[in-house]
This record gives sequence, structure tokens and C-alpha cells, in this order.
Amino acid sequence: MGFTFTGNGFPNVAITTPLVMFLWIPVVIYLFSRFPARKAVVISFIVAWLFLPQAILELPGLPNYTKISATCFGILLATIIYDVGRFSTFRFSWIDVPMAIWCICPFFSSLTNGLGLYDGVSATMYQTVDWGIPYFLGRIYINTLDSFRLLATGMFMGGLSYVPLCLFENRFSPQLHRIVYGDHAFLDFGQSIRLGGFRPTVFMHHGLAVGAFMMVATLSGVWLWQAGTLKRLWNMPMSWLVGALFATLILVRSSGAYGLFAMGIGMMFLGRRFRTALPVFLLIFAVFAYLYLNTLTQSYIADQLIDVLSSIFPEDRIESLEFRFNNEELLVQKAQQQIWFGWGGYGRALVPLNEWGGITVQDSLWIIAFGHHGIVGLLSLYVGMLLPVFTLFWSRYPARQWFNPKVAPVAVLAVGVLLYMVDCILNALINPLYVLAAGGIAGLVLKPKEKLHKSRPRMVAVEQQVEQQIVPQR
Repeated sequence: MGFTFTGNGFPNVAITTPLVMFLWIPVVIYLFSRFPARKAVVISFIVAWLFLPQAILELPGLPNYTKISATCFGILLATIIYDVGRFSTFRFSWIDVPMAIWCICPFFSSLTNGLGLYDGVSATMYQTVDWGIPYFLGRIYINTLDSFRLLATGMFMGGLSYVPLCLFENRFSPQLHRIVYGDHAFLDFGQSIRLGGFRPTVFMHHGLAVGAFMMVATLSGVWLWQAGTLKRLWNMPMSWLVGALFATLILVRSSGAYGLFAMGIGMMFLGRRFRTALPVFLLIFAVFAYLYLNTLTQSYIADQLIDVLSSIFPEDRIESLEFRFNNEELLVQKAQQQIWFGWGGYGRALVPLNEWGGITVQDSLWIIAFGHHGIVGLLSLYVGMLLPVFTLFWSRYPARQWFNPKVAPVAVLAVGVLLYMVDCILNALINPLYVLAAGGIAGLVLKPKEKLHKSRPRMVAVEQQVEQQIVPQR
């Protein structure tokens, strides 16, 4: 039993790593004793994701102890202690079926590949910790418009807290994880050099994860500001804070994050201007069309996509994409041999490239889901994350209400979930904040629709909102 870093696997850790990891569950319990449950959940997830180390404690017979599992277990334990009645508010519904299938799919993947009952139960447990528990916690805690304001504001504040850290690493290279926790979270230092400078990693697994988070944090800030949900924060004008966050987003040097931000801000303002969610629905359709063409037909469309993108992005980025797509084409052919439940774990979905041990690389979450858990797993993952978004905009809060100060937080986070699933077509960066949001959107959709103010209410800073609306539990 010991700690290892997820990026390089070398147990060269500082004392701060086990100290922070072991103390995190008591900290989460303390947050529940100090703050209302919803606020404690939001703080726990955001602080853990942004500042806890990229480390794994391997426990025989139990899920690996990571910052995701530590947060989930801490919240579950704190709920039992302080808010046990919260569990009784959950009612399994039709909208939860895809996520439930995604969580139990590894069990059938193991059985159909002869890997045994124990392996199936273990794999299902891992999947449930990473996806099922954050989704469940979103269902029972982040299921009101006020709780989405807390989450969206928390992500914006989290992005602001990363501004000085990103600027530090932008100047001195990714060093903070090594300084605080004893080693780099990612071994390939060359991947931190992009666009003529350093791409920050801070306390995440990869610079791409930082870029994706800063993208959604900036998008949230822009929309909360423009909708009037927030006018000042920390006694500073929102325009200053959003400007600082946007400048930092540029400096994280992630071209994918730039594209996703442009896509997100375009959909939001088109929805506001023309009062239609059609761009959102078209993007959801495009995602499923891409997956269908690449998995269930012989029309692998990556080559055509490369031709389109080559006129937009630099040559080195196109070469990186081409490498991924070439690997994925081989991986798709292998996955199609076990079309329903995939190949399971232990690298069985990979394809040898040569006699010297070369092997394909799984860079994208969709190809991992397809290769490991087949079409059942891939479909349940994407439907589980995007069905709440589609339902929210189709039947609950149409585009004409996105600019309402109360609806703006859930609208922008729903778009963020969609952009995350688009990003998963190219990358494999599991982020529990989006799963939490997807679960919350599902819970909101199932509840009676909340009444909205016809006129825009006067908003105050976050600290004042919390003090006036939320009394700490004793």
C-alpha cells in the first residue's frame, strides 16, 4: 500500500501529500458542520479538484483513494452525520437510467470477456465512485436554481483563485505540484510547452484540464455578469474580474479551450438574441452523429475532419490530431469485434503496432468507453450526461429565459456540460464537477418548475448573498 502520482507512477512524495489526502475527509465533515449542506458540497468538490494532489493510494479490495473518492466518501459520511434525511429525497427516475447503466456496464464487460465476477464487481465499484456518486450527490444537493447559483459562482471564484497560480507557472513552468506535493503530476514535460511558452498544470493532471476548467469558469463569469446574477464580487466590479479571468484563459495556451469557449459563448448569445436553443440541439446531434459514424458504420470521418481543421489550426496541432485519429481508427476496428460490452480492462482493447512492443494510445474518453465497455457503455455515458441538458432546454427553461438572473447559472453550466462532452471526443479528462452538474440538472428537471421574477432582482456580492440567505448550521 502506498501513494503514487497518476502522471508518472513514482512514489517520490512530500509529507504534504498523505497529510492532505488523509485529512480531507475530516475537513469535508467540518465544512458540513460549519456551512449549509449545499454550500459544503460545492466547496468540497471545487477545492478538492483545484488544490488536492494528483495522487492515488492503492487499497487492496477497495477503490483507489483519490481526491475524487475522498471527496465523495467525505460528503456521504457527512450527510449521514448531519443531513441523513437528504437520502430519502432521492427517487430513481427515467432520467437516471443511462447513468445507472454506465456505472454497472463494467460488470457485464468483465463477465462477457471471462474476467470473472470479482473483476466485474471491482470495475463497477471504480466506475460508480468516479461517475455514479458525483451524479447522485448532484441529484440530491444541486437540484434548485439557488444551488446552481452557488455552483456557478463557486466555479467562477475557483477560476479566479487559479489566476495567480497560472501566471506563476506561465512564467516559471509547471512547478507548483512539485513544490507542494513533491513531484510533477505529469511526466512528459514537453507537453507543457505550447504556443511559445509554458502551459500551466497547477494541481491538475494535465494542462488541458486546466484549460478546460478555466474555459468554463470564464464562461460562467461572463454569463453571470451579463445576466445581472452577479454585479460585484469581493467588492470588485465583475468587469474587472471577468477580464482578468479571460486574460488568464488566453495564457493557459490551450487551443482546444479557446475553441470551446468561442463555441459556448456563441451558443449562449445566439440563444439570447434569437430566443432559440437550436445551436445547443444541433451540437448535441453532431456529437451523436460523430459517434455513430465512427462506431457503427465503416465511415470513419476523422480524415475529413482533419482536412477541415488544417485550414484553422497550426501544423503541429494538426499533426497531434492526426496521430490521435490514426490510433482511434485501429482502436475502433478492435472494439467492433466486441461491439456490445467491449473488451473490459487490462489493456485488452489496445492494438499492438509492431514487434518491439509499440501499442496504440487511448487519448479520448469516447474511445476508452467504446473499447472497454462497447456500444452499451459509450451510449449510456453520453446519454447520461447529455439527456439532462437536452431536457432542461427542451421542456424546462427555453432560451428566452437563459438571461433571467435566476436561470443564468444553470443555463451556463448546462452548456458547460455539453462542451465537456465535446472535449471528451478528443481528450480523456474525467472531471467530477461536470458529473455533479449533470446530476443536478437531472434533479432540477424532475422537480416542479420554480417561479421566476418577471423583473430583474437586485443582486449583491456573493459574501452578502451567503450571509443573508444562508444561516450556518450549528
